[in-house]
Amino acid sequence: MTNIKVYTTNTCPYCTMVKKFLEDKGLSFKEINVQEDRKTAEKLVETTGEMGVPQTEINGEWVLGFNPDKIIELVN
Repeated sequence: MTNIKVYTTNTCPYCTMVKKFLEDKGLSFKEINVQEDRKTAEKLVETTGEMGVPQTEINGEWVLGFNPDKIIELVN
């Protein structure tokens, strides 16, 4: 089973695009809003070295930004 986590903020248009893309593909995911959870935001930066969102973790692999091709590659 594919484990997908999408790290987002409230005002990020690319976050919305990633979530809509996953929904359109019928892929379930867990959304983690780092704007509302500072501790998780800090851990995310420590883990990936990136401050931007969206960041999508798929089975332990990371996708920065809205990159549908990379998401599909990691899901398959």
